[in-house]
Amino acid sequence: PNKVLLDTAKPVVKFDKKLKEILKAMEETLRATKDPIGVGLAAPQVGLSMRIFQMKPTLKSPVTSYINPVIDSTSSEQEIPHFTNSENVEEKKPESSKNKLLEGCLSIPDIWGNVTRKKEVTLSWQDENENHFKQTFTGFPAIIVQHEVDHLNGILFTKHVMSQGEKLFKSHKNKEGEDEFEEIQI
Repeated sequence: PNKVLLDTAKPVVKFDKKLKEILKAMEETLRATKDPIGVGLAAPQVGLSMRIFQMKPTLKSPVTSYINPVIDSTSSEQEIPHFTNSENVEEKKPESSKNKLLEGCLSIPDIWGNVTRKKEVTLSWQDENENHFKQTFTGFPAIIVQHEVDHLNGILFTKHVMSQGEKLFKSHKNKEGEDEFEEIQI
């Protein structure tokens, strides 16, 4: 992977016109992802060492930008995501994943894995006008927040899959255009 994906991103210090242009370009990129549908995008994924990510947890959600985000606290409870609400994202579940939703990443196409994440996270961040916010996220948005903050810290989801002793899968389309999954032997 590109080295920027493995490094800690730098804090945003200039809240100017260029930052707004970056946010607009990132939003266009996130909205353009179709297979799979993107739900989050961090600046390192577009080659920028900046502590920025954007999130769009459902098809109808607006894209929200998080600048200089910090996870202030997490629940002690962990969650292996199980979703049946198609409002969230395309569900990716190979037979051997025991109906768990697989986590994937736009930076590692067609690779999926089970990741246990904290059930709840409290995040502090700034918007493009330097306003400060704090919010607690649960469920699918909490998973996205953790995944994207990991990107800002140079951590790819595959590291969690491996450290948690889970499996990785590679997807491909069958003749009907549906996703099929094959376990990757590591």
